[in-house]
Amino acid sequence: MDDIATSTLFIVLAVLILISAYFSGTETGMLSVNRYKLRHLAQSGDRGAKRVSKLLDRPDRLIGLILIGNNLVNIAASAIATIIGLRLFGDYGIAIATVVLTLIILIFAEVTPKTIAALHPERVAMPSSFILTPLLKILLPIVIAINFITNNMMRLFGVNPTNNERDSLSAEELRTIVNEAGPLIPTRHQDMLVSVLDLEKVTVDDIMIPRNEIVAIDINEDWHQLMKQLMNMQHTRVLLFRSQIDDAIGFLHARDMMRLVTRYQAEPDKASLVRAARDIYFIPEGTPLNVQLVKFQRNKERIGLVVDEYGDIQGLVTLEDILEEIVGDFTTSMTGTTSDHVSIQADGSYLIDGTSNLRELNKDLHWNFPTDGPKTINGLIVEAFGDIPEYPMCLTVGPYRIEVTDVDNNMIKSVRVLPAKRKRKIVN
Repeated sequence: MDDIATSTLFIVLAVLILISAYFSGTETGMLSVNRYKLRHLAQSGDRGAKRVSKLLDRPDRLIGLILIGNNLVNIAASAIATIIGLRLFGDYGIAIATVVLTLIILIFAEVTPKTIAALHPERVAMPSSFILTPLLKILLPIVIAINFITNNMMRLFGVNPTNNERDSLSAEELRTIVNEAGPLIPTRHQDMLVSVLDLEKVTVDDIMIPRNEIVAIDINEDWHQLMKQLMNMQHTRVLLFRSQIDDAIGFLHARDMMRLVTRYQAEPDKASLVRAARDIYFIPEGTPLNVQLVKFQRNKERIGLVVDEYGDIQGLVTLEDILEEIVGDFTTSMTGTTSDHVSIQADGSYLIDGTSNLRELNKDLHWNFPTDGPKTINGLIVEAFGDIPEYPMCLTVGPYRIEVTDVDNNMIKSVRVLPAKRKRKIVN
């Protein structure tokens, strides 16, 4: 009879350990589930995800319910293990039962189920919601009573237990998630998403075409010279100005030019060109690209002139320039090839135009020039040297050795850059 009773106690103990394992794994699974994936599944109509989301809306009640069940089971298991120990080993049974039960609970009811739940939280949390949801309704009075006590204790330590704000991500955290998405998101798409996040860090000053490179036509020039420039222009829009670029009239679109020629069946005069010019959209310098993108969309504009606080024109920015910051250049990259501003030399150095934009060099050549100050390599050298240098001369900026090869009109026209110091081969 005693053997049957002892066997029954072993069976009951095994069942209690399994229940303890369930509560331990459920606690880890519920708290480890990906909240964003859970919301996506819930919005897609997954019932299990909806139940888990509802339980997680009140984490204090969920944790209270799980811990009530887990502690009740563990205490009952401890009592039964003590009885079994006393029956089998007499007075030494309590110590033996304590050690053995601790190891069994630690291995089978704590570490193993919690590890499985941490690795597969959705597979554990969603099936568990079938049991926890009705169990919470049954034990709700006890859970509320316990939460009332614990919540008031937390308030003594300055913790607000009811402050269950929805998870939010900063731009840096979202960037980390995108970068760690791995094969779930193609590399090209990852780059585009990260570029969108970086728009707020880049201003129109960083990507604008400087005023000295703006394709513009002086309306006061000789008529034949003016028409020659218009007919040979390589851009769909050209800026018209009087005498100096700060006295800008407007942008003339190629369509408008063709419409004038078609309408008059002859060459239009200067007055008709001025009337056809479209109003200029001005952009304050320092405007972040994410803000300017919205402004372009809101104002139905595609091009604008960047002006400083005095109203002087500093450069030109187009919608395409901002889009290229997101999707990359629409033209061929300079890496490994030659371009208008960069050419690779036989010795591995780079011959670079002094007006080259530092951000573009960093992006296309994977360099790391500082971009928080001057925007061009000319400005960087002048700032580092403290004066307009004469040529030939060399200086070092970070890991880059720069040789000034041409200076004209108080401006560095070209430089030769050696990205990293190469070790010289010593010949005996």
